[in-house]
Amino acid sequence: MIRPPATTRAHLRPNHRVPFAAGIVLTGILAAASLPSPAAAAQAPRARAPRGQAPRAQASGPTADCGSVTTCYTPHELQVAYGVAPLLARGIDGRGETVVLPELAEPQFPLQVSDIRQDLAQFDKLFHLPAAHLRSVTTLSPSASPWLANQEEVLDTEMVHAVAPGATIVELMVSAASLESVPAAVTASVAALRLGSSLGGVISISAAGQTGGEHCDTRTEVTALHSALEVAATRHVTVVAASGDIGAVGEPCDVVEGLTGGNFPPFKEVNLPAADPLVLAAGGTNLTADHKNGAYIAESAWGLPFGDPGSQFQASGGGFSRVVARPSYQEGVPDVAAIASPHTGMAVVTSTGGGSYTIEGHGGTSASAPLWAGLIALADQYAGHHLGFVNSAIYRIGSGTLYHKAFHDITSGDNSVSFPPETITGYQAKAGWDPVTGWGSPNASVLVPLLAR
Repeated sequence: MIRPPATTRAHLRPNHRVPFAAGIVLTGILAAASLPSPAAAAQAPRARAPRGQAPRAQASGPTADCGSVTTCYTPHELQVAYGVAPLLARGIDGRGETVVLPELAEPQFPLQVSDIRQDLAQFDKLFHLPAAHLRSVTTLSPSASPWLANQEEVLDTEMVHAVAPGATIVELMVSAASLESVPAAVTASVAALRLGSSLGGVISISAAGQTGGEHCDTRTEVTALHSALEVAATRHVTVVAASGDIGAVGEPCDVVEGLTGGNFPPFKEVNLPAADPLVLAAGGTNLTADHKNGAYIAESAWGLPFGDPGSQFQASGGGFSRVVARPSYQEGVPDVAAIASPHTGMAVVTSTGGGSYTIEGHGGTSASAPLWAGLIALADQYAGHHLGFVNSAIYRIGSGTLYHKAFHDITSGDNSVSFPPETITGYQAKAGWDPVTGWGSPNASVLVPLLAR
């Protein structure tokens, strides 16, 4: 989900003295110039704030969100925390691979928009990343403004680029009207999966492609989604999807309400397409890493109090399907997890024109899904071919002797949610797999070679 901006914006102009950088847009599921080589970028010093920038004043309370490079994590810090940096230093940066992002074309609802090319140019310049390889495909939704991006698209794109800076990113445009009803959402998701699986080796679904809690979808719609996912699997394409941002409660059937914050009746359930066993479902965490060098310190399940009671932005989606049959090795949703709390989010850069930009705190499982998509692109490059369906390998690793080397096992937190006066009890994170964080977050330096085998 995307909730409204928590503060007003103040623009940054690099090399000019300004009081501070502000501006937060929180995203969830629904949420360049010539630069150093990937290996050099991986070893570069931690990015500094532009001269004259001071840390952004934080909102009070436990849901205060990051809003500068001193409070948000930089791409380099995430690369270190999740074990990506050693791979980048070896040239495993996603080069030759393509990640497809279904995104909403020319959104008709009140979200901030920007030019994704300018956003990435600023992102790359600030964090010393190589210029992004970016394409826009408008086959499904012809557009006069194919580079116009909402904050969901900016988060997806910059997160993939932070993890796999050498990969090509395809913005696959789908109609904004696709989220106005479940049938329209399913139709758009099926079309995006079928076309996307011919464009790249990984598809990451955050907002566009979501179809709501599983009670929203008819049996025919569930079958149509699964058939499209079978096509992707046959083509050796990995499909990653955000597990949801309302904890043990499913996303609303009117998916637009997830973007605009409308009211809806809460059902304890999981979401589609994340619940389908052919999808790698990504849950969310609170990450604690060293802001000096990115060293991993700890992680817990993302949930209250680092969420907003009564809203559609509260906790890592997760639970057990009552609709979709699962293979014997797979219990529920999600399969894996990564950073999702905006309180500990990645610094996402949005260009505002004229060399100005904002640094914003982003979160939700719309952050963890593209992170895992970028990681799979690294594994594809490492293997020398598309791995495609990786879930069975993930579960073998999780059940094996190298589990605690390949994953950070998350054992604290839960995904209970609050719709005052009602509290819906979720699930507890625990040792091994759990229906909040799956097997946990990645240590890519170990996990990627294991997946590539």
